Amino acid sequence: MKNRRSTTTTERTGDFPAGMLIAEGAIEVPTNAANPAKPGRLGSRGSAESRKWWTLAAVSLAAFMTYLDNNIINVAIPTIQRDLHLSVSGLEWVVSSYLLTLAGLLLVGGRLADVFGRRRLFLAGMALFTVSSLAAGLAGSGAVLIASRAVQGVGAAMLMPTTLAIIMATFTNPRQRNTAIGIWAAVGALALALGPVLGGLISQHLHWGWIFLINVPVGVITFAIAAAYVSESRAESTKRALDLPGLVASALALFALTYALIEGGTRGWTSPLILGAFALAAVAAAAFGVIETRTQNPMVDLAMFRRREFSGGTSTMMIWSFGILGIYFFTSLYLQEILGFSPTKAGLAFVPMALCVAVFAAIAPRIEALAGAHRAVAAGMALMVVGLSLFARLGSAAGYDSLLPGFMLFGAGAGLMNVPLTNAVMVSTPAARAGIASALLNASREVAGLLGITVIGAVLRTRQSASLRAGHTQVHAFVDGYHAGLYVTIALLALGVIVSYATLRPRPGAATAARQSPARQSAALAELTVVDEEAGQLISE
Repeated sequence: MKNRRSTTTTERTGDFPAGMLIAEGAIEVPTNAANPAKPGRLGSRGSAESRKWWTLAAVSLAAFMTYLDNNIINVAIPTIQRDLHLSVSGLEWVVSSYLLTLAGLLLVGGRLADVFGRRRLFLAGMALFTVSSLAAGLAGSGAVLIASRAVQGVGAAMLMPTTLAIIMATFTNPRQRNTAIGIWAAVGALALALGPVLGGLISQHLHWGWIFLINVPVGVITFAIAAAYVSESRAESTKRALDLPGLVASALALFALTYALIEGGTRGWTSPLILGAFALAAVAAAAFGVIETRTQNPMVDLAMFRRREFSGGTSTMMIWSFGILGIYFFTSLYLQEILGFSPTKAGLAFVPMALCVAVFAAIAPRIEALAGAHRAVAAGMALMVVGLSLFARLGSAAGYDSLLPGFMLFGAGAGLMNVPLTNAVMVSTPAARAGIASALLNASREVAGLLGITVIGAVLRTRQSASLRAGHTQVHAFVDGYHAGLYVTIALLALGVIVSYATLRPRPGAATAARQSPARQSAALAELTVVDEEAGQLISE
């Protein structure tokens, strides 16, 4: 022990930007390193490296399942309605029940993961999600299906915050972490794009229940991989107290806001129920803010928002989600109702976009290393602006070939911006708050996406109505409304270019580390890896 090299350890506090090497004599060793008797600590470097990538496989599969479940059901809605004899309201709640519990409980799931352990909550969430998927696939009534979907949302709310937090705890090497986030983001984007394809194929050729039953074998495999390879990580023992008032207030605010956004279009935005839901959301959010400033162990440390990387990155994610998820929803309608695509063909139209997302997510860490996160994210947003501008030129006679350039540019931009953005937000967060930071990022995306569908839908319908009053046909009027929604989204993404560039730019002093030669960086990283191994052996002894 005395002959071993003496080192000073430090926990990640968010003060070191991605790619910056820590000064000599200080290394980054996770304070939550796994006990040697528990999964996560192996004797050799090779087996430890292998365990990391198996961990990534587990969290990526989980992300794939939750993102897929978010949109695979849309094209099967008519089949489900006929089979279960659902009313329009009941049919809407088949989709909405999942979104309501997911968005409402994301922050709770993130904090529980930090306190009780991310591996533990991941396994519990995966088990709940898998069992509820089985129940949804076998449902013989609308009530059972809606209840199963709500439980699926609870499981997803436990899973989604843990995936990123586990990646941050597992991959401490900045280069490996960027690669891991790139793979995770690409897999999630692939699920979003493949959802309509798989949903269309299943609804046309199999029973609609297989939309949910396919989750069961994937869930069992993912659970087994996670149980064997994912190491436990959690907040420091001094910060592990639960903020119960904060948990209740945040859940109530998100539940009420999500409910109002889901039901407002059906019940009327000025109806007493919807106005009451918005009022309840505002009061609960205000109470949450007061609680978090006064409690000793807050659920959300509001100081996180004082860092421009975190607040700016979260704002950029909200801008992206607000515009894009709304347009994604109405683009599916445009392809099927205006261009006459079948559900399967409409789903296949999104595949080139998904492939571009995957490719550019894979190369995004290299671009980030060369150009910086602020330039990579801003460039990605700009590419999406160009892609949507091409869509805004299309009319009712567009073909697959004319759709392709816009889809590919949009996919390239989404892949390029998501990985650096996610990494910038997460590395600006203390390690003990990784779960809640991931939950905030996911919650902002979900709620902003619902808000985007609502607002852009209102813009579309307003412009559509004006076009109809001017004497245009239904098809022409819908295209006019769709273009109006596109222009709103283009303006938002252009704003996102400015916000991301201004808030994610490196802090003074970071440029010094970035100017190190590649050879010196490699040597330094290799030295850190060796010292990290030695630290692990010391812990084992």
